[in-house]
Amino acid sequence: MKDLYNKVAAVSVLDPIAITATAVHTDVDLQGFNSACLLIQTGIDAGTGLGASHKFVFTMDHSDDGTTYTAVTTADMLDLTVTSGVVLTIDSTDEDNTLYKLGYIGGKRYLQLTYTITGTVTMPIGIIVLKGNPENAPVA
Repeated sequence: MKDLYNKVAAVSVLDPIAITATAVHTDVDLQGFNSACLLIQTGIDAGTGLGASHKFVFTMDHSDDGTTYTAVTTADMLDLTVTSGVVLTIDSTDEDNTLYKLGYIGGKRYLQLTYTITGTVTMPIGIIVLKGNPENAPVA
């Protein structure tokens, strides 16, 4: 067995909570690491039902300085086609109560994640960023 524990750092971006409004989570600092994986854990929607009129849309931006952000592209993400920075859309009851894994390889220091709610949606969500490939290991 290999050691993963000393090679990643976990950062809570959003502690699990029922989400009912749009929000932006800025300045996820990747300094000292060369990769990142975002874990988005969703619960069951308690709103009016997910669909085209009731949905979550997650967009991701990145930045060298933590001030000027630009949308990520397909080249910045692993196994994902990105349009206008959209990295995840949850608009079906088949898509709630799920753990999503988003791999970032864009090379910028800062990440910003925005979720936008359309319609009436109430869903518990937790977001963690795993920072990997540290420049100096082991990671505290």
